[in-house]
Amino acid sequence: MESLGWLVLHGIGTCAYAASGAFVALQAKYRMIGVFVLGLTTSFGGGVIRNTVIGVPVTKLWDRETLLLVVGTLAVLYILSTKWIRHWKKWGLFFDSIGLASFSLQGALYARQFGDNLGMTVMAALFTGIGGGVIRDLLAGRKPIALREEIHAILAVLVGVAVAIGGRGFLEPIPLFLTIFIVVTVRMFAVRYKHKVWDKLMFHR
Repeated sequence: MESLGWLVLHGIGTCAYAASGAFVALQAKYRMIGVFVLGLTTSFGGGVIRNTVIGVPVTKLWDRETLLLVVGTLAVLYILSTKWIRHWKKWGLFFDSIGLASFSLQGALYARQFGDNLGMTVMAALFTGIGGGVIRDLLAGRKPIALREEIHAILAVLVGVAVAIGGRGFLEPIPLFLTIFIVVTVRMFAVRYKHKVWDKLMFHR
């Protein structure tokens, strides 16, 4: 699991979701404590749920390097907050989409270490991908994006299915980053067109 592609993916996902949590906290006018709580929650909340569901000790999440990466990212963003918070609407969903893609992959790949069970892989991808964001939004006093957007959860599930089928092939850099690119593109496309195409496919009015 400790391939170069995996390590880069882990760093991208962690920083992206930490930034997403910071954006939401500042938008909700939270101060420093709020920024760090929401950033940490977004980065680790999905992993806590995933490990609980698949029966892996939650303590495996708390490695020093990841914690330092998250805290460092949040510290930099908080210091620069007055300069970039106005760009929340433009960049917030982008960071959230990167986090969704990379964390869904992380969850699915992590579950694959414990067996080839399709259900476990898909559930791990889903909970890791959207769990932290759901907790983040609830703490910020707003309806969770992942529960309002069908595309959000569907993409996480599809990532889980792809990893279940592709197996260890997803440990290579090209499949990893190609998957992230596709998920982010589809999510941002859905946001750009306000889910009109998706709603038609799902036969919504």
